[in-house]
Amino acid sequence: MTWWVRSVRETRWQENELGATSEFDKHVERFPEFGINLTVLQPGQSMTMYHREEYQEGFLVLRGECLLVVEGQEVPLREWDYFHCPRGTAHAIVGAGSGSSLVLAVGGRVGPDVILYPRDDTALRHDAGVEADTSSPKEAYARFTRPAPDVPFREEFLSG
Repeated sequence: MTWWVRSVRETRWQENELGATSEFDKHVERFPEFGINLTVLQPGQSMTMYHREEYQEGFLVLRGECLLVVEGQEVPLREWDYFHCPRGTAHAIVGAGSGSSLVLAVGGRVGPDVILYPRDDTALRHDAGVEADTSSPKEAYARFTRPAPDVPFREEFLSG
């Protein structure tokens, strides 16, 4: 892989009921050691289904408000709050407040690719949970449409 620089306005975006996301390595070369993306959430939109995995992750709220559901607890997140998520920590982030939020997510990719979507009442209350434990992403996300690929960048993604 060679180095490169790209504006987020030039990256490929995808969008569905889980928000609009730009994965920096999507449709290029997958970064072998870590993932990085930006996600725009509307109030009530969950960034992912409640899950735990064997990769460390981190989330920085760049704009707006979110609700973190972590280990069955609700934690409000505001602009510039950072959530350090050690491997094995069950979590989901849901858009909150009155406008859109923008979240920068990074995560490791070194180690076993093992994920579990555990049933959690708090996550279910926020429409971010599964009814029964599963290790299948296909099952966990079955009720959502596939993200529309190559969504044109919209200035609203970055401005609030």
